[in-house]
Amino acid sequence: MAFDIDMIKKVYANMAERVDKAREVVGKPLTLSEKILYAHLWDGNPTVAFKRGKDYVDFAPDRVALQDATAQMALLQFMQAGKAKVAVPTTTHCDHLIQAKQGAAPDLLRANEVSHEVFDFLESVSNKYGLGFWRPGAGIIHQVVLENYAFPGGMMIGTDSHTVNAGGLGMVAIGVGGADAVDVMAGMPWELRFPKLIGVKLTGELNGWTASKDVILKVAEILTVKGGTGAIVEYFGPGAKNLSCTGKGTICNMGAEIGATTSTFGYDDSMERFLRATDREEVADEANKIREYLTGDDEVYENPEQYFDQVIEIDLTALRPLLNGPFTPDLATPVGELGDKARENDWPLKVEWGLIGSCTNSSYEDLTRAASIAQQAIDKKLKPKSDFGINPGSEQIRYTASRDGLLQTFEKIGATIFTNACGPCIGQWDRSDMLGDQKNTIVHSFNRNFSKRADGNPNTHAFVGSPEMVAAIAIAGRLDFDPMNDTLINEDGEEVKLDVPRGIELPPLGFEVDDNGYLAPKEDGSSVDVIVSPDSERLQLLEPFEPIKPSELQGVKLLIKVEGKCTTDHISMAGPWLRYRGHLDNIANNTLIGAVNHFNGKTNFVKNQLTGEYAGVPDAQRAYKAAGVKTIVVGDHNYGEGSSREHAAMQPRHLGVAVVLVKSFARIHETNLKKQGMLGLTFANEADYDLIQEDDTFNFVDINEFAPDKQLTMEIVHADGTKDTIKLNHTYNQAQIEWFKEGSALNVIKKENAQ
Repeated sequence: MAFDIDMIKKVYANMAERVDKAREVVGKPLTLSEKILYAHLWDGNPTVAFKRGKDYVDFAPDRVALQDATAQMALLQFMQAGKAKVAVPTTTHCDHLIQAKQGAAPDLLRANEVSHEVFDFLESVSNKYGLGFWRPGAGIIHQVVLENYAFPGGMMIGTDSHTVNAGGLGMVAIGVGGADAVDVMAGMPWELRFPKLIGVKLTGELNGWTASKDVILKVAEILTVKGGTGAIVEYFGPGAKNLSCTGKGTICNMGAEIGATTSTFGYDDSMERFLRATDREEVADEANKIREYLTGDDEVYENPEQYFDQVIEIDLTALRPLLNGPFTPDLATPVGELGDKARENDWPLKVEWGLIGSCTNSSYEDLTRAASIAQQAIDKKLKPKSDFGINPGSEQIRYTASRDGLLQTFEKIGATIFTNACGPCIGQWDRSDMLGDQKNTIVHSFNRNFSKRADGNPNTHAFVGSPEMVAAIAIAGRLDFDPMNDTLINEDGEEVKLDVPRGIELPPLGFEVDDNGYLAPKEDGSSVDVIVSPDSERLQLLEPFEPIKPSELQGVKLLIKVEGKCTTDHISMAGPWLRYRGHLDNIANNTLIGAVNHFNGKTNFVKNQLTGEYAGVPDAQRAYKAAGVKTIVVGDHNYGEGSSREHAAMQPRHLGVAVVLVKSFARIHETNLKKQGMLGLTFANEADYDLIQEDDTFNFVDINEFAPDKQLTMEIVHADGTKDTIKLNHTYNQAQIEWFKEGSALNVIKKENAQ
């Protein structure tokens, strides 16, 4: 069944006219990314050629997707917007709050018991305001979106950084904070700085052990975790057409790990096959009518250097399988070379777990390729040396994979089949084989491998690879195993070698499911009650933020000077803290507890300038708040990398942090800070980071002159009375400055709706 087919037909009906007009306005052939962006302008037909990386543009996305951990705060904000129903098709997916421990059935039962209050809240809010609701166990948001909602040429936003997965079906799909989602759900324009464009030309064809995952692992190595910031990555070339739709989704999914706004592919035969296999023939038929508008112009792909800001070329035939890690998704090593590297760096060679699934690699094709390796272990009498965990991407995939015997194959080698949910990928893993902070190694097919990401252990060395490579290395139990060249000794003492993995793009018998877990909302939800107990520790109704007054930006104290990588996981951890995602005050108790203090190299240990004593970051900040003192957080490069979670902005805001000053921001986090009425600033001179001392006080001397394209001046007053005055950059436009002046973007929406 094709959801929202009338909306899709409307998008396609306008596509040709808008793209033709955009080509005329821009005066040159267009990339696919430009076609989709110009076709989704809030004002309709294009009239201006926008400057990449500079102009802020209002867009009209086609749909919104929310996952349960971020949906809570997004919907709590939407409840304040004064709207009776969402303005665009929107769905809520319960996939984050299910902990992997014993297996699918008991884990899902426990999740429904532990988190029933949150699930009931999300179901009732969805029912009241017209959102489709996918129950716990229905699947991982991005796989469910790919199977049901994504369509070529569409534009969507979602409150998860891996919303970009839908680029595998030719969308411009962008991860955002909940406040951005509220804008669109409330029927307002969504603002984005017009992205730069990175073109990746793929030639050749994948072969042997190399998989789609290796394409993005290679791109991550080339661009690093911040190389895609502010850009859309567009894949093209003959190699792109040789990839499956879900393989394209894998590549787009991990584009979040290079900081890209999103990634996408042009519409082709593999996408059409996937649409028809997932019961969306009508979408495929409509897409075929405007096929040339759903990919980049021929001239662009023939001479990409003339149309993209940067071009990368990868020969798939020559590409080697990679493992990326540990602790960062851009540290790539060819399989077979990892042994020497591990020994040099004292990384544990013994592999404790092989984890297959997540929103990145949980498709039917992924499971077949990994299962082909598992079956070889059975046939060749190899006993796996590592534990296995499998997370199917959706109930439809799980049901079909079970019908076709894939899950039974995994179970025969001792694998645990977890719920159709995120599980270990986002820290929802009750790992029973490790005690304390033991140093150990795991391999997985997920997208992120930051310290503490999977299991909360800072000494777990996580390496990212394709599902089939994860299966092979987990069977061998060693990080230095190279299945392309090495042999293993089986239970009979024989030397055996693994054969090349085999995958099946789409199930030969078709997809099948008994209950996909979807609940449609009431047509009229006015009678639905949404109840939040005032005594709840999981949910808390929001109070509007008060504007930060210019007078409060004098005498600002330093909360923490962060050293090195500071992701949204460091600012607002997941794992057990997910239970408080709907309660701002409770979850604020984890604010910045993972960030490293520059002055002592410790986490969650900062100086409280009011007392001179050291305390945890949230404790020190609550003391400042009680005293009416605003604070500043100082950070390094790519601050806020990782998840889209707006809690990383809302928590410091709630506790009284007024300013975040860094060398550079990750895109989503910078936007989230702006949305919550904070100052997100960067050093005009990065070396000024070194001027900041532990006992400093800060004065924003010209904050009354805050204006677009105008630097701010900050006076640093040191404890000995000496001063430094430095310049700060910002990217606020006039509308965003109004968010700051009103206290938040949501306050602006409420004010406009009240008029």
